[in-house]
Amino acid sequence: MIKEIIINSTINEDRVAITEDGKLAEYFIEFPDNERIIGNVYLGNVSKIKQGINAAFINIDKQHDAFLHFSDVDESLENTVIIDEDDDDEGDSVKKDSKKSDDKPENTKESQKKKLSKKEKAEKLDNDIALRKVKTESSDKDYATFSTKKSGEIQINLEEKQDVIVQVTREAYSNKGVKVTSKIALPGRYLVLLPFEQMIGVSRKIQSFQERKKLRYFVRQFKTENYGCIIRTASMGRSEDELRADWESLVKTWKKSEELVKQSKSPALIYKDMTLSKSIVRDLFTSQVERISLDSKKLYNEIVEYLNLNSPNLTKKVKYYGEKTPIFDAFGIERDIQNIYRRTVRLQSGGSVVFDQTEAMMIVDVNSGRTSESDQEKTAVVTNMDALKEIAKQMRLRDIGGMIVIDFIDMSREANRKKLYNEMKKELYKDRAKTVVFPLSQLGLLQITRQRINQNISEKITEICPSCFGLGRVLSAGVVVNNIERWLKSFRNQSREFRLMLKVHSSVAKDLNEGKISKLSRLMIKYFVRIKLLQDDELKPSHFAFYSVRQQKEITKLYMND
Repeated sequence: MIKEIIINSTINEDRVAITEDGKLAEYFIEFPDNERIIGNVYLGNVSKIKQGINAAFINIDKQHDAFLHFSDVDESLENTVIIDEDDDDEGDSVKKDSKKSDDKPENTKESQKKKLSKKEKAEKLDNDIALRKVKTESSDKDYATFSTKKSGEIQINLEEKQDVIVQVTREAYSNKGVKVTSKIALPGRYLVLLPFEQMIGVSRKIQSFQERKKLRYFVRQFKTENYGCIIRTASMGRSEDELRADWESLVKTWKKSEELVKQSKSPALIYKDMTLSKSIVRDLFTSQVERISLDSKKLYNEIVEYLNLNSPNLTKKVKYYGEKTPIFDAFGIERDIQNIYRRTVRLQSGGSVVFDQTEAMMIVDVNSGRTSESDQEKTAVVTNMDALKEIAKQMRLRDIGGMIVIDFIDMSREANRKKLYNEMKKELYKDRAKTVVFPLSQLGLLQITRQRINQNISEKITEICPSCFGLGRVLSAGVVVNNIERWLKSFRNQSREFRLMLKVHSSVAKDLNEGKISKLSRLMIKYFVRIKLLQDDELKPSHFAFYSVRQQKEITKLYMND
């Protein structure tokens, strides 16, 4: 399989396409105005702890507090210990000195220094708690608990107003805030640094036992006890010196973050991850990728500079595209990208797949369309098999997360239903996001859950329609006319005016003027008022505006029935 990465960079957006054998497989988009925060590490402050939903809400200076589920709390914040401030030598000496002075307070510069040192000590304690060097002081308060199959019931060592270091794992979407974890992981080219762990993990994609053993041995030569590490897929075939250099760079980065924690007041950003394009290169650009093509000279230079430091053997695969034809058109993928934005995607078999987003899930409907097959079961199988490949592809391209429910065409044979389920699992095996597929239900529905990390493409590039408020439909002209009549009834009960101007959308004006005796004429007769009709297509189809001729002003809201 030939894999390529194509990057299109403009003033307003960066677009990254990953192709497999020349066909679009994954697509990412980032807007400078909508800054990417996945991977960022913050010094946050616990604003609320909700035992009922097993979660804490963390203030990281965003529109909504971040969501920290107890399952995303690392072991250093589990269980509680008592920290006795008086167990140090300085505390004992202070007590002894106070007894010698007959318990009278000393009003000296020396005593002021001692008070100041206690303040500094308290600040240091807060920093050490945030950096997991010590745990929070145990108190009479009950800590939140969380039950796990592995460890049973554990205490979550978090209190409100406590500072805690967290990392963003999922973007905000809909009316939900970002999701965070206290299990911090700083990714490098070959390794991932785990500041609050000690373990050494190896990517599952490294299947060779000998390679896994060799890489573990290399890492043990330089890994310190106070940090953990994950060995990434890109480390295959790399030398110990290359891994060591990546490790030292990560440790240096984390040391800077620790210094920021000591200097900053929560909430504060203490580590910022790479931009979309650079993170794609860091995470996905391996020897298996044929080449990277990009149309930004600045980005080209930055990527080459990064690779020269980390993977000099791959720099020759980076190509600058400077032709007049847009880069995505040149690679023949712009048409595939346009399909991502469509509600309906056509199938080669003649059928179609329709995508509808709801608040809770994505609903996918499979339609058969025209077919020459006389056997209904055979038609259903052919269309469904064609559809499942397209759906699996669109799930990756659109980055659909959460629950997905697919309504396939009904099939009566159990063997065909099992085949559909197994084929879908096989297609989703290619997906880098975690997915779970459930067998077809009795209603013929296939349910899938897919890991949500980013906003899906639709959420990134669209806004809620101001006319339909996200419904995808607007009030019919007949309903708007009914609303106009209710307004006139309220107006006539409260006013003695007889001349009005009515401004409506052209579709509503057409409905008001239809018939031998138009609806507008009947309204004027019924409510004994003269109405001059004006058309305004800038007005929303569901809205209307009444103006008083006598007062020369809009009076719609004065007589609106809420």
